[in-house]
Amino acid sequence: MQTWLRRYGRRRRLVAAATAAVAVLSAYLATRPADGPTVLVAARDLSPGPLDPDDFSPVPFDRPPSGAVRTTRAGQVLATPMRKGEPLTDVRLLHSFRLPPGMVAAPVRIADAAAVELITPGSTIGVLASWQEGLPARQIASELTVLSIPESTRESGDDHGALIVLATTLTQAAELAAAQSGGRLSITINPGGGT
Repeated sequence: MQTWLRRYGRRRRLVAAATAAVAVLSAYLATRPADGPTVLVAARDLSPGPLDPDDFSPVPFDRPPSGAVRTTRAGQVLATPMRKGEPLTDVRLLHSFRLPPGMVAAPVRIADAAAVELITPGSTIGVLASWQEGLPARQIASELTVLSIPESTRESGDDHGALIVLATTLTQAAELAAAQSGGRLSITINPGGGT
């Protein structure tokens, strides 16, 4: 009788230990970090507009959504709002800022390509023109929204300046075209304009 009780007691202890081990393993598997690729997730609620690197945190996902973004670069624009913790996907990004109603898109070549590195789509800028070295530049337009900065412009950065596309009125577009035909254009940056 005692032998049977001892065997039964040992079996109960073995079953209890095995059950506890399974419970510990299950808890570990349920709480361990995902092993999948790292994607960008909104660090806070975001509104549409130019992106800032601090807007997102890298998080590993077992099964990331289709088109999940792993890195961002300067000049990218969020097309729609995002909630904190939501993964960023390619369809949420614009490659240019939307053209406001009643405006036209005016391509303008800025003489200093390095200055263009300071702005992104959505930035608000002014444009200055100088026709003769040594004379002061004159403001041609102000409060213009940058629509797009072509990727080839960012990569080349040569002596020919950098091309940007601005939202302007027809009158402003004509003035900018006349100014760049015989002068060198530069920019001023409005600090409250999305840079």
